[in-house]
Amino acid sequence: MHKNSPYNESLFFKIEQISKYIQEDYISKYNQKITHDEFRVIDIINYNPDICQRDLAKLALRDCVKIGRILDSLEKKGYIQRFNDTKGKRLVKKMKLTEEGLNFYKEMIAKIEPETDKFLNQIFTKNELKEFKNYLNKLDNALASSIKVEV
Repeated sequence: MHKNSPYNESLFFKIEQISKYIQEDYISKYNQKITHDEFRVIDIINYNPDICQRDLAKLALRDCVKIGRILDSLEKKGYIQRFNDTKGKRLVKKMKLTEEGLNFYKEMIAKIEPETDKFLNQIFTKNELKEFKNYLNKLDNALASSIKVEV
């Protein structure tokens, strides 16, 4: 009989495992054009249209080099356009979604959201989902304030 270690039973391992399932099933299932990291970057840019590359790296929890590679790939695919801008008196690199990038994002969300909502609603009540999201937000905020991400 297989026994799980204390780490395999820990909350952080479970969250990591669920994240891997989501990446494999709900992102990869609907596209072969981009990676999960690329989709995440598109999502962040969509909701933060004035974001600079450094801040994008912080939100995506990736270093600037990795974000640069992701942005190179997305630009080659025609999903983003990069440009120089200023933030205060500093020159920064910014990006925006192209029309093709925005359309791709909307198509992906239209495919993913109904299926994830249906799946979650089979497992949890609306109140449980609300409470679960609150707990995850609380954990996310606590981790974000206690862990310094180097970019």
